[in-house]
Amino acid sequence: MTANLPKVECIARARIPTTQGPDIFLHLYTNDQDSKEHLAIVFGEDIRSRSLFRYRYPEETQQERMIRGAYVGKLYPGRVSADVDDRLGLKLEFDPKTGDMLFDKRCVWDEENKTLVRIHSECYTGENAWSARCDCGEQFDRAGKLISLDVEKETGIVGGNGHGVIVYLRQEGRGIGLGEKLKAYNLQDLGADTVQANLMLKHPADGRDFSIGKSILMDLGIKNVRLLTNNPDKISQIEYKPYLTCVERVPMVPIHWTNANEGIDSVEIEGYLRTKIERMGHLLQKPLTLHTHEEQTTTGQI
Repeated sequence: MTANLPKVECIARARIPTTQGPDIFLHLYTNDQDSKEHLAIVFGEDIRSRSLFRYRYPEETQQERMIRGAYVGKLYPGRVSADVDDRLGLKLEFDPKTGDMLFDKRCVWDEENKTLVRIHSECYTGENAWSARCDCGEQFDRAGKLISLDVEKETGIVGGNGHGVIVYLRQEGRGIGLGEKLKAYNLQDLGADTVQANLMLKHPADGRDFSIGKSILMDLGIKNVRLLTNNPDKISQIEYKPYLTCVERVPMVPIHWTNANEGIDSVEIEGYLRTKIERMGHLLQKPLTLHTHEEQTTTGQI
């Protein structure tokens, strides 16, 4: 890994069939910066982790490679080779000295491709507890949808056509953790906005670090990023030229703004989005006028 960035290693990869249609490949990463298990949700079998696929000479067997997910094509009962899928006619090649996987456009994603990417920070409340305080769960789902699509009919946004990555970083509550985040919610119910609540708890407004995310993208052979975000800070933080460049920002417009019958509609979400726009400079343009200023409370995680 490039100097000044965390060293990451993908230790396991598995195919996950989804309720939405396309299979994904879930990658589990360790790193030398923290003890958390960060993830990459990869759309496209040919987007391959360099650290996972690197050959562990001389002791590693083909069976061991398949078990940790370092295989090409599809697994099936009776398969004996990780590096060759006879049914699909795919074969991986490796440097005999280093064990590094060699590039072959027939079965390895080209790093020069413009790849749709979402850098997503864990949000238990928004993703698992149906919270209407933030739009994190909606953005997570929407990122997966856009990566799967060729073009989104409602907005005209060009999707990933089945190729892309959601980097899932375990930094709950903009880096303060779930316990402190719940305290921040109580402060918000008492009248603070999401930024003020973090500051009142002696935390930074946004304590997240995206350096592990950069290392993960580079390990996956991603160079040119189409970034799904409204956050200008993410645009600047994701770049690590010449190895990683944001070539396009793809907006994440709240669903309720384009379809009044769908998405999140609550006083809390409006206050949350207003704080993102007015205090954190997020690139959203639509004025929030559905509720009066006096009725608004703000909450959530960016």
